Amino acid sequence: MGLAKSALGEDEEIVLEFHPHWSTLVGTIFWAVVTVAVAAVAIVFIPGGSAQTVIRLIVAAVAVVVVLVVGLIPFLRWVTTSYTLTNRRFAMRDGILSRSHRDIPLTRVNDVSFRQTLIQRIMSSGTLTVESGGEHGQLVLKNIPRVEYTQNQLYRIVEELTDGDDVRP
Repeated sequence: MGLAKSALGEDEEIVLEFHPHWSTLVGTIFWAVVTVAVAAVAIVFIPGGSAQTVIRLIVAAVAVVVVLVVGLIPFLRWVTTSYTLTNRRFAMRDGILSRSHRDIPLTRVNDVSFRQTLIQRIMSSGTLTVESGGEHGQLVLKNIPRVEYTQNQLYRIVEELTDGDDVRP
C-alpha cells in the first residue's frame, strides 16, 4: 500500500516503509469487543416468546453494523495509511475509497524532531514533526512506530543530501 516501485525515480531507493503504530487500533478493538459482549448478553437475556428470534436477529444485526463502523473502518484507515522514506523524499499515502498523497523532497526539510509520552516510549512510538520549506510548512505525524529510529534515518538522509549542512537549529 506504500509507494509503488514504479513511482520511484531514477536512483531512488526505499529506506523505510511503515504504517501508523498498531496501538492506534487498541481503542477500536476495545469497542468492537465491548459491542460483541453487550450484544451477546442482550441476546441471552431476551425473554422467550414469539418475537424472541426476531429480536435476537435485530440485536445481532445492530451489533454487526456497530462492529463494522467502529472496527472495520478504522482498521481500513490504518491499513491504507502508509509512510515511505526514500533516499530522496518522504511520502505519505492515505484514504480508503479516495486516495491522497503528499511527498516532501528531503532537500526541502529544515528540521526533523520527535516527541514521546511515557506510554509511547514504552511502546516505541511517538509523534514525528517534519518542517519543510514550502507552502505546507510543518508536518506532524502521530503514532509513528520506532519514531526515534525513523527520525534518525530521516535526519541522516537529509544531512547527506544537504552536504552536511546542519538541519537542526
